[in-house]
Amino acid sequence: MTDACNGTSPSPLNDAWAAALDQLRQWDPQWAESSAKASTNPWISGVLPLKTLELVSVGLNVSARNPDATRHHIRAALVAGASRDGILMVFKCVSVTSIHPAVLGATLLNQEAYVGDLDDAATERAQRLKNPESTPACDQLRACGQWDDAWSPVLELAPLWFDDFMAAGLEISKTAILPAKEAELVLIALNAASARRYEPGVRRHIKAALRQRATIAEIVDVLKLCVIHEARTSFLSVPILAEELTGRGR
Repeated sequence: MTDACNGTSPSPLNDAWAAALDQLRQWDPQWAESSAKASTNPWISGVLPLKTLELVSVGLNVSARNPDATRHHIRAALVAGASRDGILMVFKCVSVTSIHPAVLGATLLNQEAYVGDLDDAATERAQRLKNPESTPACDQLRACGQWDDAWSPVLELAPLWFDDFMAAGLEISKTAILPAKEAELVLIALNAASARRYEPGVRRHIKAALRQRATIAEIVDVLKLCVIHEARTSFLSVPILAEELTGRGR
């Protein structure tokens, strides 16, 4: 796939990363070349289509709140044939995976609040379990086999809010903007990346991707993208070091 403006393939490195890598080549050329080779591997291997590579990269950079890299990969995804709605779908996937901190916190809160002599907390919990709120979206997720038991502590502690949140996720699952396999590969990356790093989600979406006939090689290249995304952030510190050295006359 070529860039519509200049007839060349989009670079997997945005301008900031490329400039940082050029500086690094001056200081440590061997390490810079090894890093460059590793960080462009998925674009060279040919395992994943370019559109999938770029959509996963969009998701990783949106999740990490990196606007420059997000813009770069949005442009590359559009060149590779992604639609507006397809990229919006990735944004929505990032949104629903933001539940993971609440899952962790609610799990720990449940473990700590209902042990020992915390009678008030135990009474509150008993009352809540005796009179559960209606949660139709969560019920639908259970019915269609998409419920994750790890979400239960959040559902118990904030049922109405969590049901509203999961209703948005349910709407995503009802649409077919992205092919099912492509969507699962994006979700593997979002769950595996350090911004989320949610083991139950990684496992669930790996299983779903395999059911959609994703190959092991394709899933491995998605995991490579997670590593590459993290490794490239170190490049962005190189210009800062260069500026500080220049400011000190070094």
